[in-house]
Amino acid sequence: MGDKLAGLELFAGQEQVLQALASEGKMTMGELAAILRVRPPTASKTVSRLAAMKLVERHTEAGDARVVRVKLTKEGKKKAAAIDDLWNEVEDELLADFDLKDRKRLRKLLKRSAKNLAKLTGADLDGFDITDDELDETDDAVTPPVVTGPILAA
Repeated sequence: MGDKLAGLELFAGQEQVLQALASEGKMTMGELAAILRVRPPTASKTVSRLAAMKLVERHTEAGDARVVRVKLTKEGKKKAAAIDDLWNEVEDELLADFDLKDRKRLRKLLKRSAKNLAKLTGADLDGFDITDDELDETDDAVTPPVVTGPILAA
């Protein structure tokens, strides 16, 4: 994936910021850091680099200049869409000979693994509330888990 990201002139980790902002919209640096499961200075450094590339914008809160909100620029939204396309391409390559049943089973097992890892690390368990029965009833579209840090989250 690193080589594919390099084709978009991004480094590993930067895509996670763009995807989080594309998914959640405008957010504070603290919220972004929490989603990425990194310390605020780490998120801030990545945001600074992305701002220099004109992919994100930072704005201070009107009533409190200490609060900084970040959002994607138009170019950032295009880059986030390109990242989604890359992930779809990688998924297609990895799961090329998996039928729908195999894909659903893999998703279920990955979700269980991610939930177990989240419990072990004390991470937020939000997003793990889908039951196995509900996963079996999904339609033909299998949505890959969203990678938001060192742990897969759904």
